[in-house]
Amino acid sequence: MNIQIQLFGITRDIVGQNQCQVSLTDSATVADLLQQLKIDYPELARLSSLLVAVNSEYADNQTLIRLGDEVALIPPVSGG
Repeated sequence: MNIQIQLFGITRDIVGQNQCQVSLTDSATVADLLQQLKIDYPELARLSSLLVAVNSEYADNQTLIRLGDEVALIPPVSGG
């Protein structure tokens, strides 16, 4: 299945666009997604933390991703 990923902040800068598409198996998890993204975009592996939101909720590594889910990468945030 092909999943559309929304990108923000540094993740958008690394990929060079606001969205990207990733091909995953039907039983893919957030961990599978992150692994594939780090293969496709090695610079993402350098980030200290990277959260994933599925359908507007933070997801852990075991969360299943289904076709049609809204998926976003949430980069590390700094500030004061």
